Amino acid sequence: MGTVNETLPPCPECSSEYTYEMGALLVCPECAHEWSQATDTEEESAATVIKDAVGNVLADGDTVTVIKDLKVKGGSGPIKVGTKVRNIRLVNGVGDHDIDCKVDGFGPMQLKSSVVKKI
Repeated sequence: MGTVNETLPPCPECSSEYTYEMGALLVCPECAHEWSQATDTEEESAATVIKDAVGNVLADGDTVTVIKDLKVKGGSGPIKVGTKVRNIRLVNGVGDHDIDCKVDGFGPMQLKSSVVKKI
């Protein structure tokens, strides 16, 4: 196994120092985030605006509520309407999941912005 390249930037998602190159992308082995080194700052400034179900613009750190019951795979039950989710992070997640968060009683997960409303 090679040594970690000292010139690579830390992961923008989790600040891990163990990033590595995979083709034209940089990859974080801890959170699996992938990004382009050359245009990282350009992408952040030109990032698409993420809006909640009623059109409010979301930002990292916002608190939102769930607007419909959500089934959770492997969970003991659904996430109920009105559940508050604090300190969200906007991400380019799996499929159209664009919010990374921790839901009380369920743990860390990704949600779709279309099922939440900003408080």
